Amino acid sequence: KKWGGMDPPATKFQLTKEQSRSLLDLYQNDLLPQYPKSLATKRIPLTILWQLAVSGTDEAKKGWSVALDTYMRKGLTKGVPSLSHDLSSLLLVASSDNQYQLALDPTDVKNHAQYGQILELLDDYITNLRERSQLTSSDEKKEPPSTLFWVWYCRAGWYELSAQYSLALEDIARCREHTPTAVDVYELEARILHKAGSLEKAIESMDVGRVLDLQDRYMNNETTRYLLWNNQPKEALEKISMFLSQKEGPVQSLYDMQCSWYELELAACLERQEQYGRALKQYAAVLGHFDDIHEDQFDFHSYCIRKVTMRAYTDVLKWEDALWDQPYYREAAEGTIRIYLKLHKNPPEELAEPDYSGMTAAEKKKAKAIARKKASKKKKVAAAEAQAKADNNTTDNNNKSSKKKLHPTEQDVEGDELLKKNALEECKKLSAILSKYAPSHLSTWLLQYDVSIQRGTGKSLMALQALFQARKVAAIDNHSEVFTRIVDFCSRPIPDDQPAVVQQVLKEQIPVLLNHASSVSDFVNSVAAEKEQQKCATRLAVAKALCQHGGKSPTEAAQ
Repeated sequence: KKWGGMDPPATKFQLTKEQSRSLLDLYQNDLLPQYPKSLATKRIPLTILWQLAVSGTDEAKKGWSVALDTYMRKGLTKGVPSLSHDLSSLLLVASSDNQYQLALDPTDVKNHAQYGQILELLDDYITNLRERSQLTSSDEKKEPPSTLFWVWYCRAGWYELSAQYSLALEDIARCREHTPTAVDVYELEARILHKAGSLEKAIESMDVGRVLDLQDRYMNNETTRYLLWNNQPKEALEKISMFLSQKEGPVQSLYDMQCSWYELELAACLERQEQYGRALKQYAAVLGHFDDIHEDQFDFHSYCIRKVTMRAYTDVLKWEDALWDQPYYREAAEGTIRIYLKLHKNPPEELAEPDYSGMTAAEKKKAKAIARKKASKKKKVAAAEAQAKADNNTTDNNNKSSKKKLHPTEQDVEGDELLKKNALEECKKLSAILSKYAPSHLSTWLLQYDVSIQRGTGKSLMALQALFQARKVAAIDNHSEVFTRIVDFCSRPIPDDQPAVVQQVLKEQIPVLLNHASSVSDFVNSVAAEKEQQKCATRLAVAKALCQHGGKSPTEAAQ
């Protein structure tokens, strides 16, 4: 595994005291003098000191507290907006594989010892700054007013981690009153409001921050993102158009620049609005960008060899090997699969197969012929309209008329052609790519299972394999999505139309999926008995399963 940034093995593995002391001595006595301006040589030892303090002596704990205080004071006096996020990497919990994992659940964060220690330091800083304009009583110099602002800001971000949004917003209000022109405050306020469930107010706050600095592309992009989250694609396009070339239309500019994040957010927005054709069009644009990247790699071969940039060349080759595992590609592929699965289960009326059950063979043949003629006529009309639009966009070059080729964004704007494709075939193709190139992601195997089940009983072994892989990849036991699919699969009867060897494999492996429980009901009840160690999503999935397979009423399942 490749490690980088502030997450080297020294901060992620549970080390012995001797290993921690050796690494600490290396950073402080060798690397820090050699790289005095490096942030990593100051930040990584902080985590190592924490490891020593967890099970160490009082001296080690005191050394950790002093180092933490020094690090925080430097960030606050310099006004580092990301300090709370930086400190959140100290909220580590030991896992069963001899590594440390970040505490992400708000309850786990709030109960973490370091969370309370850092919050106490921030409270003390605020008290001292209000009383004597100093971070601690032992300081000699006075702090400027901006230091109090950044302590409030840091504490608001710290409250955000533990989902104490009311307290966070109180600190945000103090920051706005102190320095109403600070753009960072409005971004943090918008993020907190969004998490608290008030997306409309979050958009208002983000837009106020955007107006404060109209040249800030990041704030403009974030405002656009929030508008798309709120299902306002028209307003989002107006905002992002402010930083686009006016020579071409904004839609064409975004496509030509391969602005994948916008296309993915727009696709998700259209999917929520059940505009599946247009959503597929956006997802297809992102998939097309990656196809272009894959083809363009051949342009670099002769160039890199000629210029002898072999190190950069090998890096490009390694990156291309993992091209189909890139987050943007996976998101586009997964979104496409989700939509096609929905269309397979509930096809649109115009694409649904007519009911021929009450017809004779002759009537059925005649009805199909009429349907084909109508579809052909509709296709010809659409082609004629597209050709007419192309003819209207002709340009005169040296007194010679030449037809302008339609831009990809102008072709099949509503995504009708994408809707007509075979849904399961498209799902099969994309899920095969994900399972081959992105096997380490849980969503890959969850979608592989969903596709396999829809393809029929002939793909039972593929669905079984997907469940075993999903349970292996899932970071926690009894993940809600994995649990739901295990219950669904094991509740289905073993297909009689499959070969005997397939039936035998299913009979042997289904009990393994059920943790050797005698039935699905027993499996569900056994998982329900462990509810104290489960996340809320798993508890909800278990409650639904208890109603369906555990013989419980909704009231009993909720308890």
